[in-house]
Amino acid sequence: MKKYIASVLFLGAILIGFGQEKDLKVSEINLENLSYPYPVKEIKLDIQGQSLIMAYMDVAPQKPNGKTVLLLHGKNFAGYYWKQTAADLAKAGYRIIVPDQIGFGKSSKPTTIQYSFQLLAQNTKAILDGLKIDKVNVLGHSMGGMLATRFALMYPERVEKLILENPIGLEDWKTVVPYQSVDDWYKGELKQDYKSIKDYQLKFYYDNKWKPEYDEGVNVLAGWTINPEYPVIAKNAALTYDMIFTQPVVYEFENIKAPTLLIIGQRDRTALAKGKAPKAVQEQLGNYPVLGRATAKKIKNATLVEIDNVGHLPHIEAYDKFIGPLLKFLKK
Repeated sequence: MKKYIASVLFLGAILIGFGQEKDLKVSEINLENLSYPYPVKEIKLDIQGQSLIMAYMDVAPQKPNGKTVLLLHGKNFAGYYWKQTAADLAKAGYRIIVPDQIGFGKSSKPTTIQYSFQLLAQNTKAILDGLKIDKVNVLGHSMGGMLATRFALMYPERVEKLILENPIGLEDWKTVVPYQSVDDWYKGELKQDYKSIKDYQLKFYYDNKWKPEYDEGVNVLAGWTINPEYPVIAKNAALTYDMIFTQPVVYEFENIKAPTLLIIGQRDRTALAKGKAPKAVQEQLGNYPVLGRATAKKIKNATLVEIDNVGHLPHIEAYDKFIGPLLKFLKK
């Protein structure tokens, strides 16, 4: 273990200074130096022989309506990016629970763990059990949509309504994309820097149109790349990429029992390891207009809201077009 930590620190030190923006601040390993919009609480979890910390926010409603909304973050994010959504849902009377999954945000970053969506769902349920919350409305974005789906399948009695915002996993990439090992993902993550992270988000999330409010999503990730312990973050990213790639939910949408809302930004073309697929296939992957409609047909009692000219993050890029349909669906 000591040798591993030493190698981690050495590799992390090599990364410092490459591709970083001037004045970019180092992100501490568990984002200790990042203020979240609401007080952060923690639970302790014993997982695979390790004692881990899972962070979450518990936002009280202004005038309680007795309902709870669980917000599940995506792969390149953590609970902080739900700030406005949590505020408006709390204003509408909902209690809001916002976890940082293990491996993300302010939660522990184990490097020797077998990740699965079942594990993440169990961890999330542990928070709800500790808070004695029996029923929730579950909203998942991107990777959080895969987790929300798995949670709804594992604990149907706990889910009142399910909301999927541009979820990944609407197709099975492994049927057309060559497999990458965890080591392959890890090598790729070690090459990340400010420029590569911003270029990716600019192109795939925001259609090459940047706004200041998008900066935080880049700065948090890029700040990790200049932390000497960045290989710890990179290893977690590699492990969770493998989880996403090898554990599809697309074959189980027919089994969802909860009323479901799909909010789909129509410009989104996100697909895992798309560049590794044969060129003839690449343009067919991540076609969210097609995938959203196909998924809505698979889920019983599903409602589809298509948002034109919006990419992977409707709740960041086009908030008003996102929050309106969400509140309407929750109130039905």
